[in-house]
Amino acid sequence: MRVLYAGTPEIAVAPLEALIEAGHDVVGVLTRPDAPLGRKRVLTPSPVAARAEELGLPVIRAHRYDDEAHAAVLRLAPEAAAVVAYGALLPRRALEAVPHGWINLHFSRLPAWRGAAPVQRALMAGETVLWASTFLIEEGMDTGPVFDVLSEPVGPEDTAGTMLRRLAVSGGRMLAGTLGEIEAGTARPRPQEGEPTRAAKLVLEDGRVDWARPAAGIEAQARGATPEPGLWTTLEGQRVKLAGLRAAPPEDDDDAARVPGEARLAGREVRVRAADGDVVVARIQPAGKKMMDAADWARGAGRLTHGSVRFA
Repeated sequence: MRVLYAGTPEIAVAPLEALIEAGHDVVGVLTRPDAPLGRKRVLTPSPVAARAEELGLPVIRAHRYDDEAHAAVLRLAPEAAAVVAYGALLPRRALEAVPHGWINLHFSRLPAWRGAAPVQRALMAGETVLWASTFLIEEGMDTGPVFDVLSEPVGPEDTAGTMLRRLAVSGGRMLAGTLGEIEAGTARPRPQEGEPTRAAKLVLEDGRVDWARPAAGIEAQARGATPEPGLWTTLEGQRVKLAGLRAAPPEDDDDAARVPGEARLAGREVRVRAADGDVVVARIQPAGKKMMDAADWARGAGRLTHGSVRFA
């Protein structure tokens, strides 16, 4: 079966490789156009485009599925299309142009977390098991019938970045299996059941810490916002980036008098007061500086050695 692959970011590379390793006839790749990266804004192919070129596959670059992209897809004559984070909507004519349809690998158990950031939103909600689904794309947002699902447990050090990489590998194998079942005529997609939840794309404000929240909620936010957009707070009116956050119980009775956002140095730990305990911060990046060990920052210029500061 001739398969078109549509994907753009780094997490979409592993599923492409899984399809090829499984023996599928990948006839070409649809991806977003080259984008300017780095300080010099050098036009750079998407990770999927770069890998496809290494593999000798034809590459269609398109901001949106327009007439030119449609004609290029028709020339490849795919019998099915596999989609992983392509990044553009597919109109009806695209869906109708491929006999076996467009099969999406989505990183949730649908209908939960429909949208652009399912892993991030699930982690922010405190979920401890994450999912991936293969489903048939319809005109609605992630509404199509589901072929298969799998799950991955969230480890104590996992973030959105690590979970996406893991789900891309296991989900890529599942996507290859789904396409094999479609080719064999044994695939049995099932309508989605349950109440949908939404997973809107994260913006910078999603990384801002509200220290009046429970410590566990702040740790969950940190997991979901890592690596992008990242956790941050403000100190004396300047934005400060944070990394490696974890919830911790208060150390002593004196903690009860502290206010949310108050940071102090306790041994080798920088502890920030939350609503019901502490949040330990492993790394910190002050404005205009590089990321550094939080305890080293706390000792620099005596910031926390003789008192506390308050993040806002």
